[in-house]
Amino acid sequence: MTDPRLLEPSSAARRPLTVDGSVELAVLTRSGLDESRHLGAGVVVDAAGSVLREVGDVGASIYPRSCLKPLQALTVMRSGVALSGPQAVLATASHAGTAEHLQVVSALLERSGSGEEDLLCPPDWPGDRASARRAEGARRMAMNCSGKHAAFLLACAENGWDPTNYTDLDHPLQRAARETVAEFTGERIDHAGVDGCGAPVFATTITGLARAVATVAGAAGAPGATSGAPTAVDPDARALVEAVLADAWAIDGPGRANTVAIDELGVFAKLGAEGVLVMGTVDGIGTAVKMLDGNLRAATMVALHLLVGQGAVDADAAEAVVEATRERVLGAGRDVGRIRLSDELVGRRG
Repeated sequence: MTDPRLLEPSSAARRPLTVDGSVELAVLTRSGLDESRHLGAGVVVDAAGSVLREVGDVGASIYPRSCLKPLQALTVMRSGVALSGPQAVLATASHAGTAEHLQVVSALLERSGSGEEDLLCPPDWPGDRASARRAEGARRMAMNCSGKHAAFLLACAENGWDPTNYTDLDHPLQRAARETVAEFTGERIDHAGVDGCGAPVFATTITGLARAVATVAGAAGAPGATSGAPTAVDPDARALVEAVLADAWAIDGPGRANTVAIDELGVFAKLGAEGVLVMGTVDGIGTAVKMLDGNLRAATMVALHLLVGQGAVDADAAEAVVEATRERVLGAGRDVGRIRLSDELVGRRG
């Protein structure tokens, strides 16, 4: 039976990313032997949305997964909800479920007069190991998307929308989210799936996703309103990015990849499930990466490599972030290998 929340693609069918459309992006070596290879595709665009570099089939369609959250948060803000500080960040976060994260989610729920039971995301354990050890069980607020869902409930309260079915594709909130995604990606949104948290996830191309993050991040560095290009200096986008840059702990968690990249480089960074990652600079340079195998462990180094190649971030500072967040390859508790960028990506072929 077809899920009623699904949007079927148009006759101009979207194509998924395939092995043939992918390039080798990263390699894991253990004890002198290459053990695993990560394929995928990535693109960098400028503030005008023009492609600066592409690797692989960046016209392929993907589910952005949680990389869609900035656009969902903007939809909430555009609906009339005032969000600032950590509350704005939690609306766009894939948080680690620490006590500090849950306090902000509680504050968002309190604003709408909602309780944890009103969240439509599933119960989960905190992603933060220490918090998970202290938890008495899985709960909805600990689910990494609970901030987004609490913001959805706040939008429903603000606009008099039904809060019991806000994840339905035809709900006014999700119709508005679809329009926001189309606006920022510059694409027709003709397909939607159901994300892990239960909300609709709209399919975009990899390039469209990069355009969206470039526009959102670039709003923080734009000098003022530009006639004819409202999203380039969207005040809500500016406020959202400034909040993330000020409280990066809230979007991910201390020591975690997105938080480290934001704090150390001043970029807007957002991960998504199944190997998707976006980064954008306040100068309006954006990148989107999709790892074909769905594994995120090399995504940060790939995205930063693409940005460094365009002079968008400092090479030494980016390398420090890579080293701080690189997954270790261990044997008996000792380093016995390393994850590295592929020769194909860095240009050392033959």
